[in-house]
Amino acid sequence: MVVYVIMAIIAYCIGSISFSVIISKKMAGFDVREKGSGNAGSTNVLRSVGKKAAALTLVLDALKGVLAVVIAIILGNIIPDMNKELLVQIAGIAVVIGHTFPVFFGFKGGKGVATSLGILLISNWQIGLICLVFGVVLIALTRMVSLGSCTAAVLFPVLTLFINEHYTVLTEGKSGNVYFIYSVILAIIVLYNHRSNIKRILSGTENRISFSK
Repeated sequence: MVVYVIMAIIAYCIGSISFSVIISKKMAGFDVREKGSGNAGSTNVLRSVGKKAAALTLVLDALKGVLAVVIAIILGNIIPDMNKELLVQIAGIAVVIGHTFPVFFGFKGGKGVATSLGILLISNWQIGLICLVFGVVLIALTRMVSLGSCTAAVLFPVLTLFINEHYTVLTEGKSGNVYFIYSVILAIIVLYNHRSNIKRILSGTENRISFSK
């Protein structure tokens, strides 16, 4: 039990490093949460600071998810009698919660999409790639980042019901279904963080990004 708690704390602290705030202050001299949508995410960085800052934020936020899961994998391998799948799931959920409510930045963070993507890609590259491509295509067609993000989040649990291969951590004899509840929790977190976006999507007033800028 102690190991699981320690993993949760480590992952939460990793998630609490708000790169969007750090990068926006460094590159533009302001806290990105004071501009645009007020969100500490790569989309708001794109609108408020620029493409280079947004790309850097996206990559670093995704790497937070990767790092948390890698630590969980290492702990599961070196400590006997650990439920390795549970360690990965605790790490994934905690790092996204940390990103959303960062203890180092006043508990006002981002929506967890990039960090969740990092988690997906390191946990199961096939599922991660499918969600990424699906989301990117939808964003390209609609120019709504929120729609692509939310749809990809919903797709994740569905895929765990059908895909049983390419999991980085999956004990022999188990199926991808062991990640279903975990994937639902992550999807709920992402959807909850996008609740205002979802309202705007339904009302037809959601902001759209411009690929020409």
